[in-house]
Amino acid sequence: MARIFYSLSGEGRGHATRVRAVVDLLRDRHQITIFAPGDAYDLLGPAYAGTNVTVEQIPGLRFHYTAKHRLDTVATLGMAGRYLTGYHRLKAMLRARIRSEKADLVVTDFEPSLPRAAKECGVPFISLNHQHFLVVNDLSELPGWLRRHAWLMSLVVRSYYTGMARTIVSSFYFPPLRSGFKNVIQTGVILRPSVLTAPRGRSGHLVAYLRKFAPSNVLAALRETKMPVRVYGLGKRPDDGNLHFEEINESRFLADLGTCEALISTAGNQLVGEALYLGKPVYAMPEANNHEQYINAFYLAKERTGDWGELEELDAQRLDGFLARLDEYRSHIEPEKFNGTPLAIKGVEEFLAEKRLS
Repeated sequence: MARIFYSLSGEGRGHATRVRAVVDLLRDRHQITIFAPGDAYDLLGPAYAGTNVTVEQIPGLRFHYTAKHRLDTVATLGMAGRYLTGYHRLKAMLRARIRSEKADLVVTDFEPSLPRAAKECGVPFISLNHQHFLVVNDLSELPGWLRRHAWLMSLVVRSYYTGMARTIVSSFYFPPLRSGFKNVIQTGVILRPSVLTAPRGRSGHLVAYLRKFAPSNVLAALRETKMPVRVYGLGKRPDDGNLHFEEINESRFLADLGTCEALISTAGNQLVGEALYLGKPVYAMPEANNHEQYINAFYLAKERTGDWGELEELDAQRLDGFLARLDEYRSHIEPEKFNGTPLAIKGVEEFLAEKRLS
């Protein structure tokens, strides 16, 4: 049994979803403490209350958005400044915990303080996230404007930490590795057991997963399809014709996703990968200024498992064009290649076994 410390980004649900899937498959063999900021703590704290997994809250980096839901650089830098003010105290606390509890391994999902503390203590760490595709993968096939943004984002990713003993990249697409990178494992999306066991079929409805700032044209386009649409992310409200608005509920959402005709959503790696694992074509709409989502959307279309367009440009004609090609998209979906969980767990366990032998 190993003592594992695990940290993650607190921004969004994807990191927490990925960490929970990994932890649930390690917790019966290892002692695990999760260090979680922000949204991640709010999600994981209650999930592991009263279990053998400890979840502790730490400060974290966050992004700030304007009223028009664009990245506010000035406010984000201000929040980063406040984080950095307490950074050395945080790292000192984590160093003390690593030493006093004799952690054998640190795993991080895009959180900078714990892996840096581990490095100073001489404890190896594994990076397991999606973002490091920007560093390890050859993205030369991207269009020029997006390639430039990918390079800039890679500098941010590199700044979080270096020196990991192993890098595990979780993604629904698999560009070739850049030359010179070693100890890299490319996996599909890290899937929760509830996704693996979700019902599958086709019941004639669509699923839409939208953010609260989705423009009105998106709902108008969905209304024009005449197909039943289960809409998540906007909260419960009265039905609007063929639009049925649902509260976020994991089991209901996965049941609807597993039996739908297609998913219409933002272009987050985790959700797109889950939909593809369940055999569902995806129409992706990247969030404004979220260039990682634009890259995800590019590869979705390149693999011919779905299509994408700007949020503000979705209309009935574009959506009808997507729906007319569902059979074509389905023919390119190979569900099992999107399940990265077994390979990721194997990567962690094999590293621990090698460490014991060394």
